[in-house]
Amino acid sequence: MAVPIFIDCDPGHDDMMAIMLAVAHPQLELIGISTVAGNQTGERTFDNAGRILTLLNRTDIPLARGADAPLCRKLVTAPAFHGTSGLDGAELPSSAVPERAESAIALMARAILENPGPVVLVPTGPLTNVAMALRAHPEIADSIERIVLMGGGVFDSNTTPAAEFNIFVDPEAAAAVFAGGVPITMVGLDATNKAVLDYDQIAQIEAMGGPVSRVVAPLMRFFSGANEELFGINGAPIHDALAVAAVVAPDLLVTQDVYVAVETQGDLTRGQTVADLYGITGLAPNASVALGVDRGRFIAMMIDAIRRLDETVVA
Repeated sequence: MAVPIFIDCDPGHDDMMAIMLAVAHPQLELIGISTVAGNQTGERTFDNAGRILTLLNRTDIPLARGADAPLCRKLVTAPAFHGTSGLDGAELPSSAVPERAESAIALMARAILENPGPVVLVPTGPLTNVAMALRAHPEIADSIERIVLMGGGVFDSNTTPAAEFNIFVDPEAAAAVFAGGVPITMVGLDATNKAVLDYDQIAQIEAMGGPVSRVVAPLMRFFSGANEELFGINGAPIHDALAVAAVVAPDLLVTQDVYVAVETQGDLTRGQTVADLYGITGLAPNASVALGVDRGRFIAMMIDAIRRLDETVVA
């Protein structure tokens, strides 16, 4: 039986890969998507999500636009990673998904509460929408099996020496989610920076020549170039898709159960996910934190998903 998941995202190249995996994997049922400002503005991330669903011929999946800014800070975006559109590198079709009257918070709550069983919530952007949904609809917490989020890091960072981008953008929202009592798997940079699609694998995708692979390959080349220039990573780390993969294959990850707090006050450490690896605080673990990944299995899963989509999507 397929696992129902709801994705909250800010597309973003790796968010696109996360949505693709959720659509293609036979053990997943994508019951809805909400977007949040992060990698780009709220207008652009919503449009990008619509363009992705249009490419995949899945405009039937409910999509709603969420927060355009963090809870109490000015928005920071990531054009150095994702370009001015949020999906630079290839042409996607114009979105055929209309903006619905229902808000992202309302859609998230309704999709979770109306599902016959528990839902896995997969946030791959700043946690603004998730924090707002849990505050506005606290009853959804009992219907969320687990939050599997892409964000944070114990040893790795990418925005400041202390912080990963998603948590840095809205640390107050992240702090609320980690303190919210819902089981969390934190799929952070310690694992996702190793989940790299290298240039040979991008060439393999390009050689497929299908309606999806021929869009994915140049997008991943753009994302690879940005990561190589900024961090010296030889390829495209598919951060967000690893969170989706971990829903159906949790053994892809090497994890440790620890207590995690989010720094909201520090001038130098805003957005740091402070993980008590050694139990110094004596506080009970509130998250299963990813520290490693089986890269080979993960990349094989992604390439298989692209192949499946090429076979099912009409050009």
